[in-house]
Amino acid sequence: MKENDITGKIIGCAINVHKALGPGLLESAYTACLYYEMVKSGLLAEKEKPLPLVYEEVKLECGYRADFFVEKSIIVEIKSVDALNDIHLAQTLTYLKLAKSRLGLLINFNVLQLKSGIKRVVNARLPEGRDINSVLSLCSQTLLPLWLKNPLYPLFQLNQIFPQH
Repeated sequence: MKENDITGKIIGCAINVHKALGPGLLESAYTACLYYEMVKSGLLAEKEKPLPLVYEEVKLECGYRADFFVEKSIIVEIKSVDALNDIHLAQTLTYLKLAKSRLGLLINFNVLQLKSGIKRVVNARLPEGRDINSVLSLCSQTLLPLWLKNPLYPLFQLNQIFPQH
């Protein structure tokens, strides 16, 4: 299943939950009901997915947990707040990086219409249609040899290696 198909199903499940419950409940209520809806719809959803932090040689089990990791590719963060802030987006992006995922959804259920509470978050470090292993492999085959020959080679020219679709 493609990323857009998965996120479409997740959003559909979230809309069903929001229609039934409305705004104003605790995040934990929406999380439990969304998990039920996603599993019922046939999505593989991991709840409270642990995300270890690796710093150099140190692996820290700091207790970072994404609300959901769906179909082993999409991070879903649930909120029930007055308004989404930059820190909520930053948290979701950090979880994407820790999970080595490209796409996430930040969903705030404390809104009158759910569509105004959904944010799509993209980890721009991972090009569409590629997982982290294929990106690393391609970088080691193309960028690294160029850079070793000429350390001044502009590594930011990724658009030549990963053309936009």
